[in-house]
Order: sequence, then structure tokens, then C-alpha cells
Amino acid sequence: MPQMNRDQRNAAWQAANQWRARAAQTQPTGLVGSLKLLFTWLAFGALMIVGVVLGLFFLLIGWAMMPFMRHKMKKRMEQMRAQQAQDIGGGYSRGNTSANSHPGHQDALEGHYKVKDSEVKNGR
Repeated sequence: MPQMNRDQRNAAWQAANQWRARAAQTQPTGLVGSLKLLFTWLAFGALMIVGVVLGLFFLLIGWAMMPFMRHKMKKRMEQMRAQQAQDIGGGYSRGNTSANSHPGHQDALEGHYKVKDSEVKNGR
């Protein structure tokens, strides 16, 4: 019995009892109340059906768009790879140790170079 007294002092227990009492008072009575309850359930069911149909529709649209999005992402990745390869500049890699181990390999960038006349005269 001490458990019951403690529950009766609990605010949540009191709110649940008040809710239960209000629900018992508002039960449909007569034909009008029954029709109102029936239309409420029909409206709820119709909204559930509309929601499910819309959800399936958007799911199918998403599935249909997946190949197009995959193609677009693939093109974007190819473009990024091409841009990165262009930024590197001809495939020269400073950290490539296997290329440095070849005899006669020089650690220089490829390109056109000019020797200034002042450096030639000074003997550099």
C-alpha cells in the first residue's frame, strides 16, 4: 500500500488519471458521435495512404536518378583527376626513389633554359 500513496502524489500519475477521466467523458454517444469517429478514422486512413504513396513515389524517383548521379559523379572525378595530373606537371615526382636509383638520372625539371650572357663572361 505505501507504493500506491507514493504513486498518487506523483505528478505524472495524476496527469495520466486526469487524461483517462477526460477520455472517458468524451466517448462518442449516439449516431452523431459514431459518425464523427468514423469520419475521423477515414480521414486518418486516407492521409496515411497518401503519405505512403508519396513516399513510394519519391523513393522510385530517387532510384531512377541514381544512374544519372553516378555518371555525373564519375565525370566530376575524372575532371578532378585530370586537373590534378595537370597541376603535377608532366608526371615529375620528387619523391619517386625508384626513378632516382637509375644510373644517369638527373634531379632536374624538364624544360627550356637560357644562360645569361653575364654569367658566361664571369665564368660561372
